[in-house]
Amino acid sequence: MDNKTVNQKMASSVKWSGLAEIFAKLIQPISNMFLARLLSPEAFGVVATINIIISFADMFTDAGFQKYVIQHEFKNEKELEKGLNVAFWSNFVLSVVLWGLIFIFRNPLAKLVGNPGLGNVLSIACVILPVTSFSSLQSGYLKRKFNFKVIFKARISTVLVPVFVTVPLAFIMRNYWALIIGTVVVNIVNAMVLTFSSEWNPQFYFSFNLLKEMLSFSFWTLIEQFFIWLTAYIGTFIVGQYLTAYYVGIYKTSMTTVNQIMNLITSSTLPVLFAGLSRLQNNREEFVNMFYKFQKIIALFVLPMSVGIFLYRKLVTYILLGNQWNEAIDFIGLWALMSGLTIVFGYYSSEVYRALGKPKLSVLSQGLHLIVLIPLLIYSAQKGYATLYVARSLVRFQAIFVDLLILWIAVKISPIKMIKNMYRYIIATLGMAVVSILFQKVSENIIWSFFSIICCVFLYFAFLCIFKEERELLFNTVRNIVRRKVK
Repeated sequence: MDNKTVNQKMASSVKWSGLAEIFAKLIQPISNMFLARLLSPEAFGVVATINIIISFADMFTDAGFQKYVIQHEFKNEKELEKGLNVAFWSNFVLSVVLWGLIFIFRNPLAKLVGNPGLGNVLSIACVILPVTSFSSLQSGYLKRKFNFKVIFKARISTVLVPVFVTVPLAFIMRNYWALIIGTVVVNIVNAMVLTFSSEWNPQFYFSFNLLKEMLSFSFWTLIEQFFIWLTAYIGTFIVGQYLTAYYVGIYKTSMTTVNQIMNLITSSTLPVLFAGLSRLQNNREEFVNMFYKFQKIIALFVLPMSVGIFLYRKLVTYILLGNQWNEAIDFIGLWALMSGLTIVFGYYSSEVYRALGKPKLSVLSQGLHLIVLIPLLIYSAQKGYATLYVARSLVRFQAIFVDLLILWIAVKISPIKMIKNMYRYIIATLGMAVVSILFQKVSENIIWSFFSIICCVFLYFAFLCIFKEERELLFNTVRNIVRRKVK
């Protein structure tokens, strides 16, 4: 696939992926606002700890097969179909086996994650394991084909589930069962839409030789996924050991709230970037240019967004979660600030490793981060929630530094050039922050806050529009995502 074709497909894909995330971010906050007011932080804490087990099992059932499907250069469509079938049946059988093991050991596992007596809840929640074996491979196949229009349909379907299922159940049940049932339904709907809309469906074919080849290819990807899982969930596990379910709920919901906002950008671009870079992995110059181009577009929106959430953290928390989540305010602000830097300098660096077929670099990055993260979390959790969330947020500086260092040494992509690539956005964001602080000194009234936010957004983009290059990039980005017609 030549560079022109890749660029065309990526532009179309970003449109559909972006539209899905925009729609999701319009619907999700509404359902979350109801759920956060109907359910206690303890309910969210219970679900967060159960998800530790589910996500761990799901990671092994996928075994890196989705990335294999996206990245591997198959000889022809017949070879691709063989790989898909072997991956699917391996995934499905393993997921059923793991579900059975979780059922047998449900009570010890529930106790392990800090929820003794909820073994039956855990076993019911894990019904999604065999379900995701359908959606995972279909999603990988569609991303490989840049068919994000179908993924858009699935995304829209799943974001509507909380509105019609989870929220009504929360009104009736007022406990964690509403969240668990809602999650199960989301996964079933996602699998059904992807399967019925895809050109590929599972066939009865299997080859142990091909499985061996795929596992060899995916081994380091699986190790990488394990480290990523550990980074994402070790905090929840540690908080569950040292603090109450209430603080588990505060801790995880704060991070989830910010991540959902940031995913408006990352979820619509990360899969497209990975698929695009994977197709250009043998063209060094175009590969690097693609990375810089994407990073710049992401920084254009993510940097002011993260700083804005930090500055208006109280307003964001009040609107999205309500008054019972006051202890989440500062964590939401600090986590958002660090998320902006991590996304721009960390997340997209990781996509480079994977697209080049060098997951060992990502494993190295994650491993070095975990060496610092785990003891820090254990120490700070014993000191209390306030110390914990500050430490968990600021330790991301270490992860950013490691990613930039590895990217520079192993891939020859300069961190200095990255900063030069987006220095105007950094200046504009800092100027916006100063204006915001001045506005907030006048009043903290909600109406005034919304007015000041609008002013800050206008000033940020007005500053960038002074420069012809930035003005053209902004207009072209909006035009490609919103107005471009899919061929």
